[in-house]
Amino acid sequence: MLDELRSTPEVLYGAAIAFGIVVLLTPAVGGMARLLGAVDRPDARRLNRRPIPRLGGLAIFLGILVPALAFLDLSSESRGVLLGAAIATVVGAVDDFRGLSPLVKLVGQFAAAAIPPAFGVWIDHFTFPFVGVVDLPAWVGVPISMLFIVAVMNMVNFLDGMDGLAAGVCAIAGATYAILALSLGKPDPAILSAIVGGACLGFLRHNFFPARIFMGDSGALSLGFILAAVSIQGLLKTASTVVLLLPLLVLAVPILDTSFVVARRLKHNRPVYTADRSHLHHRFLNIGFSQRRAAVTMWLWCASLAGAALATRFVPFREGGDWHPWETVAIVAIGLFALAFSVYVVYLLEIVKLMNPRIRRREREREANGGEGSAEPEAEATARGRMTA
Repeated sequence: MLDELRSTPEVLYGAAIAFGIVVLLTPAVGGMARLLGAVDRPDARRLNRRPIPRLGGLAIFLGILVPALAFLDLSSESRGVLLGAAIATVVGAVDDFRGLSPLVKLVGQFAAAAIPPAFGVWIDHFTFPFVGVVDLPAWVGVPISMLFIVAVMNMVNFLDGMDGLAAGVCAIAGATYAILALSLGKPDPAILSAIVGGACLGFLRHNFFPARIFMGDSGALSLGFILAAVSIQGLLKTASTVVLLLPLLVLAVPILDTSFVVARRLKHNRPVYTADRSHLHHRFLNIGFSQRRAAVTMWLWCASLAGAALATRFVPFREGGDWHPWETVAIVAIGLFALAFSVYVVYLLEIVKLMNPRIRRREREREANGGEGSAEPEAEATARGRMTA
């Protein structure tokens, strides 16, 4: 990796320049957002107690675009990713400023997602365990690639509900993707991923609790778009079997958050696109975590999964058909740590109620007292009362 880094110093240069641009540009974008009225005002479902400007995604995108134009070779694939990211940013900015209906915003997301395949960024093959290389025709690979890009865009958008949370998770994902792509000999995706990581770290200077600006849909959609596109360009289309699952492992936190929220809304017959307070970060607040502690805990959770992805890639536990015992022990230990962290969060947040004896105990107490209904709505109502008091 050190040799790869020495031969591609643009990875570090791009991240540093993106960091500096976003740190310096974000306050100006925040002032512009206030003048335009693009401000998040407190209400029942938001966590902020005062009006906060959004449109921070414009600063993030410009911080990504400048070093990308300087250090990428602007091949057909890179142009497609940057053009699609620009469209995603515009769609998000219009929604931040004027508001878009869910259907119109979804159409805009698919329009952005259609750009990379037109420039050659789509899953035309991948390597599956025990099967080998699987080639996909365009009529299969292009729609799958578009759906994947739109899905990640919305996952990041769903995650952007707490100060610093989405920016921190995207910084971890960007840094992890940069390392993985660099190790696979994919310099352009590595550089762009590192730039994303640097831009997100720069934005955290203004977005960590107490946030002075939000990234808004303009930031969430553009970051989700780029992360999805570089994972296709730099990771999925490789001859390595194990790499197939690494992007999903790195994005496991937003995947779980989105899956949980969608399942909950469907269970209660609510539209999937309706905003509410059922995200994982809301559940952290419901059990007494501060915003800082909740965000850092979810960052650590994401970092543990990213560490497992990196270990899977770099620890030589099996080479030439031979298993290496100490390396195998090391990678199993790292995987068990990430799994234990995930199980802890699931238990702590009572995501799977049957696994948590506290839920069963409360339900038995309610039945003994003649109460009806689930204990969860009562706990959530109490927490909301604490936060809005």
